Amino acid sequence: MTESGTDPLPLPDAWAQRFTLGDWNTRASVRTSEHTYQLPSDLERQLETRHWFPPTFLPYLNHPAVERSGNAVTHRLSANHLMYFLDYTTLLEHRIVNRSVETIIHDELGTCIPRRMKTAALQLYTDEGYHALFSNGLAEQIADFYGMTHRPVMPHRITRLNTLIAHTPDRHKPLAWFLVGFVSETIIARELLDVCRDVLVSSVQEMLRDHLTDEARHSRYFSEVFHYLWLTLNSSQRTVSARLLLDILQVFFEVDERWLRESLCSVDIGRTSITEIVSGLTGPQAFLQRARSGAGATIQAMEKAGFFDLPCNRQLFKEAGLVDG
Repeated sequence: MTESGTDPLPLPDAWAQRFTLGDWNTRASVRTSEHTYQLPSDLERQLETRHWFPPTFLPYLNHPAVERSGNAVTHRLSANHLMYFLDYTTLLEHRIVNRSVETIIHDELGTCIPRRMKTAALQLYTDEGYHALFSNGLAEQIADFYGMTHRPVMPHRITRLNTLIAHTPDRHKPLAWFLVGFVSETIIARELLDVCRDVLVSSVQEMLRDHLTDEARHSRYFSEVFHYLWLTLNSSQRTVSARLLLDILQVFFEVDERWLRESLCSVDIGRTSITEIVSGLTGPQAFLQRARSGAGATIQAMEKAGFFDLPCNRQLFKEAGLVDG
């Protein structure tokens, strides 16, 4: 990727050997998984000891108003969150991540793309389509189980990412799309790892573990491609990338206030309690804690690529609280 006046750094031939998804043909869930992701016949019994979604991801379940409401409300709020996550995943994989992958496959980034990188990108594209399929299928089963009719909603994050891309100058749009995919894939692998540590309803656990197996490889792939791409950017493009990366990371750790309020209202949590819950999750300290905890793999990949070798980049992210001095 070049602009007039600046030549990219020469890249060693060895880079061309690094961009693969390994034994994709024998490990990718779309190729090998035997799971059907059907809700278990003993679902009610499982819910006595298992969760729809890890309570550690839903701190508002500890609010007195929610605790007083009993297990049925706790399960429904957890199911609401899982449904939101699954519908969000379907949209993310199709409209965000695969659009990012297209910039690699179809030479939109303006740099020489090694053949292995393109092949792996096509494999990853296939994975993401399957993730959208099984996420949607499980979401529909949960919707039927609870009689949910108002779905899917447009997640705040998807709207914000689309707005960010729309406001990016045309000449930088492919770069912005790639960086969104890079951030998304490096974040979701860590997120799924944490989610899978809990004891969940069996079909949910199976789906999330299969998803994690794929996303761990995707995270490594996007990290390698980011490193490769970073070496080709000129100073102007690196400045644009730094600002974009910070903006994208901030989007990924915002709370979808509208959806959360609707979820809490659906189980008759009082307005005052809802305000308390939302306020506790949307303050700057809560946001920073989520970002520092969740963006570790992304920041590490940027560090490895030499992103923070530029003092201006380190200072930018230090001022945002995402890295230390």
